Amino acid sequence: MTEPCDLSATEARRLIGAKQLAPSELVESCIGRIEAVDHAVNAMVARDFDRARQAARQADDAVARGDALGPLHGLPIGIKDLEETGGLVTTHGSVIFRDYVPVKDERIVAASREAGAIVIGKTNTPEFGAGANTRNAVYGVTANPFDPAKSCAGSSGGSAVALATGMAPICTGSDTGGSLRNPAAFCGIVGFRPSPGLVPSDKRGIGWSNLPVLGPMARTVADTALLLGSIVSDDGSDPLATTVHGRQVRKPGDFTPPARIDLSRLRVAVTEDFGFAPTENHIRAVFAEKVGNFRHVFAKAEDATPDCSGTDESFEVLRAVGFLASHAEKVRTRPQDVGPNVRANVAEGERYSAADVARAQTLQTTIYRRWQAFFQSHDVIVTPAITISPRSWRELFPAEIDGQATRTYFHWLAMAYAVTLPGHPALSLPVGVDRNGMPFGLQIVGPRGGDALVMSVAAELEALLASNPATARPLPDIAKLKAARPISEAEGFLGFD
Repeated sequence: MTEPCDLSATEARRLIGAKQLAPSELVESCIGRIEAVDHAVNAMVARDFDRARQAARQADDAVARGDALGPLHGLPIGIKDLEETGGLVTTHGSVIFRDYVPVKDERIVAASREAGAIVIGKTNTPEFGAGANTRNAVYGVTANPFDPAKSCAGSSGGSAVALATGMAPICTGSDTGGSLRNPAAFCGIVGFRPSPGLVPSDKRGIGWSNLPVLGPMARTVADTALLLGSIVSDDGSDPLATTVHGRQVRKPGDFTPPARIDLSRLRVAVTEDFGFAPTENHIRAVFAEKVGNFRHVFAKAEDATPDCSGTDESFEVLRAVGFLASHAEKVRTRPQDVGPNVRANVAEGERYSAADVARAQTLQTTIYRRWQAFFQSHDVIVTPAITISPRSWRELFPAEIDGQATRTYFHWLAMAYAVTLPGHPALSLPVGVDRNGMPFGLQIVGPRGGDALVMSVAAELEALLASNPATARPLPDIAKLKAARPISEAEGFLGFD
């Protein structure tokens, strides 16, 4: 019998609305799963069980009264620990904020609660989201649920693991160099990077930068769309949430459910590396096998890529500028409390001149325009979601791929930041496992503003591939995790590196 915590968000919400599942029952099931398996993976690092139970009882009462229910009514949600939660510690994975308890929710959290979601806890992240290995000096490492010796990626690693193991049906995340998509790929769940401004941020330091975005994560495309539809807005706190004066552009419920689409009408570009991403030969081979299961369903599926030359240079500079703006003061005044990834980015940012930044921005614009020309003859792009199979979490970052040295500690994320730079929407869809038995993610990239199209394509592919064991969403062994030793006992568990 399916436990409530293993239900999809859409099915759980349907049962709550039909008075066949009480929010309190769902919350207790999720709490039970956290208590049963989190020792093995360390995903839900700050727990808010008392307030969650209280909110669940109130949600029960609302159902009993016949109140109008929000789209997320009664659904437990995990909040990435970079996002501020009123009354619940928000550490950003940093010892500097170890005891920081915000007074109020930031906008994405408030929007989730307003839609009826119940915050059950905070999910782990690397320090300030720097890097794609979820480990820090406050809570320690978050392990991959398919093999706790391996990385869950990041920086939304705690959310991905919480979803994969049934701790919550929906979670929030954020993405600069793939932080919604990378852990989704490593953990067998769905992560969606929206167009910049679609999910407004009232905390982004450089408000006009399109690199960092907030977004939804879930176990299925429909569940991801359900959360997305509750957090989109024209909120003016985000300068990228552009709108038309006097007209609401983004409305609650947009993208929910994903609209049906005829895949046989689509022109698809297939690329294993965008022409530059350092991709394992193993991943290239697995990608070819996976795509071979479905490329015939499209009107046209050709091996092609937009011209991404200059992407590494532009992204490296603009990313460093963001870290310089956010963290230079911390590195200057408290260097002993800041980890190696953040220190490296700040130092890099300090080396760049105004001319370097101007060149990076010009390159970004050139790349953006190349992408727009490419999408004149293609509807979507399909790639691997990440460049490698999961490795040991003890490896702070992959210094080499197939014997070739990587440029930076985040160079292995090039498959993701190739999409970040021009600002297009992208989704990581779980498509079976690789040759190591670890989850494999397919990245689906849409045109400018094509968020709904990406969701629709992903939903159709998900349905098409679900019946094939080679391409269906993989599931971790919950019983094995319950019996596992605590990850906290592992050497190197707590720290930056």
